[in-house]
Amino acid sequence: MRRLVHAVIALLLVLPFTVGSAVAESPPAWFVDESKLPFAALPGTDTARYWGVHGGAGYRVEVPRDWNGRLVLWAHGYRGEGLELTVDNGPLRPWLVTHGYAWAASSYASNGYDVAQGVKDTHALAQLFDGLVAHPSKTYLVGASMGGHITAASIEQYPRAYDGAMPVCGVLGDHELFDFFLDYTLVAQNLAGLDEQFPVQEPAWSSSTVPTITSTLAAAWPNGLTTAGEHLKAMTELRSGGIRPMYDAAWVSWASFLLGLPAQGDGTMPRSPGIVVDNTDAVYQFDTDPALSADEQALNDTVLRVAQDPQGRVDRGMANVPVLDGRITVPVLTMHDLGDLFVPFSMEQIYAQRVAAQGRSGLLVQRAIRGVGHCDFTAAEFTTGFTDLVRWVEQGVRPAGDTVLDRTAVAAPAYGCAFTTATRPLGPFTAPCP
Repeated sequence: MRRLVHAVIALLLVLPFTVGSAVAESPPAWFVDESKLPFAALPGTDTARYWGVHGGAGYRVEVPRDWNGRLVLWAHGYRGEGLELTVDNGPLRPWLVTHGYAWAASSYASNGYDVAQGVKDTHALAQLFDGLVAHPSKTYLVGASMGGHITAASIEQYPRAYDGAMPVCGVLGDHELFDFFLDYTLVAQNLAGLDEQFPVQEPAWSSSTVPTITSTLAAAWPNGLTTAGEHLKAMTELRSGGIRPMYDAAWVSWASFLLGLPAQGDGTMPRSPGIVVDNTDAVYQFDTDPALSADEQALNDTVLRVAQDPQGRVDRGMANVPVLDGRITVPVLTMHDLGDLFVPFSMEQIYAQRVAAQGRSGLLVQRAIRGVGHCDFTAAEFTTGFTDLVRWVEQGVRPAGDTVLDRTAVAAPAYGCAFTTATRPLGPFTAPCP
């Protein structure tokens, strides 16, 4: 079975680019090493701690002795394709336990990009908490990357189970993320003068095709771009969130990485039979003028078009990869790095559009962070976002955020400065806020 993820992605602990075969096969032998579940209290804290296996998933729970009645569930990101299921404590743990919050985290009962399993296991853990401890007065859900997808899907699937949600660096456009990877792969081949392949064939892709692309499109990839190389860079910017600060640094950081993804994928995903990616309606451009230039028209006329299988995507429910429809019923606060091209900023724009289509924009606040990493947030950015969410839920004070759909605002040099607490060192691309 071909996979859209390799070891490099697994080390990033975040997004999933797992692909799966449409052919039925025996389920993997997932397991939890229970000897790794116990964990100690943080220095200077007094907490009750619980751990074990529930429904095939490992879990950890921690409750301060001076518990304030609130529970925070942590939804972790992609863990690779290995068979061992592991739990982590989440980045908010130190702040939570010192401020009286209980927290709980699940390994999920499977690895891979299985958002539906994560949604079910996180909800099951919330129910288990009621029996282990007590029913919380408020329950918050926080998740990163794939966990952001899980968080957003959870509040749609279980609208009465959670009081507030904070999906960060999340795959909030679900399948649209994988369409973005398809765009990059096909356009790069086309602009390099190659006959596009989908799926690509190894080892030729890595040993021959990628070097041909990089040498054709740049003198010193990803710098020294030819005109065709500049076209690829511009297309990628427009389809990953539009003209915005940090993009030059993002291009240098991610251009090569994105060329490595196609070697692992055939366009299928777990739970979704058939190909789920699609570019049949994509209009590729190199600038913001809606009229197509001659070069843009030539690309759109000749680029390979890939169509999703009819059964590949399901609009509602949990049978396949969950599609987010924006039907939110609780306050949601998101954060996203402007230069993240692993899970690009366009995910926030797609989510904002879907929430607006449901008439629920009043329940959504989004924040842009001036970084180019994936889930690259400072502790202050994380805790400020969470405390603002709590104040919103419990006191009715809607926090400030960034507009993500106003292209002029997004393109402004100071965009993202309002909620960024530290300048990321990006060499010649470092852009401190005014």
